[in-house]
Amino acid sequence: MKTLYPWQAAAWSQLMREMDRLPHAMLITGEEGIGKRRFAEYLAQFLLCEDETKTTAPCGVCDGCRWYMAGNHPDYRVLSPEDNENDASEDAKPKRKSQVIGVDDIRDLADFVNLTAHRKGIRVTVVYPAETLNVAAANAFLKTLEEPPSGAMFILVSNHWRRLLPTIRSRCRVFPMATPEHATAAAWLAQQQVVNPALHLAHTGGAPLAALEDASAEWLPNRKAFLAHIANPAVLDVLAVASELEKAKLEMSLVVGWLQKWVHDLINIKMTGKLRYYPDWESDLQRLAAQSPAFFHYTDRLNEAMRLAHHPLNQRLVFESLLFAYLDALRSNKGKK
Repeated sequence: MKTLYPWQAAAWSQLMREMDRLPHAMLITGEEGIGKRRFAEYLAQFLLCEDETKTTAPCGVCDGCRWYMAGNHPDYRVLSPEDNENDASEDAKPKRKSQVIGVDDIRDLADFVNLTAHRKGIRVTVVYPAETLNVAAANAFLKTLEEPPSGAMFILVSNHWRRLLPTIRSRCRVFPMATPEHATAAAWLAQQQVVNPALHLAHTGGAPLAALEDASAEWLPNRKAFLAHIANPAVLDVLAVASELEKAKLEMSLVVGWLQKWVHDLINIKMTGKLRYYPDWESDLQRLAAQSPAFFHYTDRLNEAMRLAHHPLNQRLVFESLLFAYLDALRSNKGKK
């Protein structure tokens, strides 16, 4: 049986004190990589656990828990783009990786939540990440939240809750989860055999699950090479770097995220003398920050690129555009000294 992460104990205790006032829809928010989905799934198992004597944890041995852990509980559903990828049969052509939850998924969900529960009168749906509901799906889902069938419980998990429709947010109890304390996250990463946990926590803004991925990601050499390029703008060959990124077949959101963190550190060094994400590149960041960059308009450009990261754009052209804009920002600010 999956358990909560060590840093989630306080949040779980808070939730347990409020179980008698639990609404039909919860929205769990927080930074990506802190274990929100595990928290939601643990809550789902707790709700489906049939042990009437349970107090603060699912029993793990009743029929409800066994069905849940086997992945076939009839009163449990997960609504997620990544789960939609598994719908095709083995003989069918592989589907293009889904990036959104569509309206057809919501229609299928409606059939589930309006059925009579098989076990103890409750049906639980986890929606993750909730911000991937497209416009049509979000509007259809809103109707279900406005008039929820008896016994239906919805647990939405979001990394970017502001992207959700305000009307959806207003119909949920928002349950924010904090990024764990550095010492707790570092200790857990050390238990996972991660070398230099502090560095990987810095790379991911303190999110331990993201740091665990960061420590073993196949793209680490790609990031190192990319940061080396942007650390030396005088010799940055935009066309070559963009081509290199395209050949590596990296997700656009990943590369844009590297750029966002780099620029965040440049701005932060200039304003506070501190950096957050790339302590291993501090000397280069300090050198560039000394040129008095003011990248605030460029951050808007990066934010827009991140919003469009999953659209079918020509990635190489996007990389070229962002890198040319990066050089322009440096040059324009150098001229203002």
